[in-house]
Amino acid sequence: QVQLVESGGGLVQAGGSLRLSCVVSGRTFSTYDMGWFRQNPGKDRECVAAISRSGISTFYAESVKGRFSISKDNAKNTVYLEMNSLKSEDAAVYYCAARERAYIGTYLLTRGEEYDYWGQGTQVTVSS
Repeated sequence: QVQLVESGGGLVQAGGSLRLSCVVSGRTFSTYDMGWFRQNPGKDRECVAAISRSGISTFYAESVKGRFSISKDNAKNTVYLEMNSLKSEDAAVYYCAARERAYIGTYLLTRGEEYDYWGQGTQVTVSS
């Protein structure tokens, strides 16, 4: 089974930065598209950022564009989400997800149902 473990969440002041990490088990990390999603109570899970397995294609939600950056390190089986200029509305539980099925287009990476494996989530809290 593929295991995903997120880390890096915590409490940060508005305007501050955090870097989330997600370590993926196994030797096939480079064959996965990776995504970061966030969710708050009573709201749908939202794709914040995603990166294709090649690393060439990326997606960012409009609300985080220019502030967040997704990257991956195949040697470390790790995907990162660098979050800058954090706002109160960024507070949520952030989930890492891996997609192993064939890549067709970036738009598919925004859909949670496309992903095969999920982490347990890490809480990000933003104080005023």
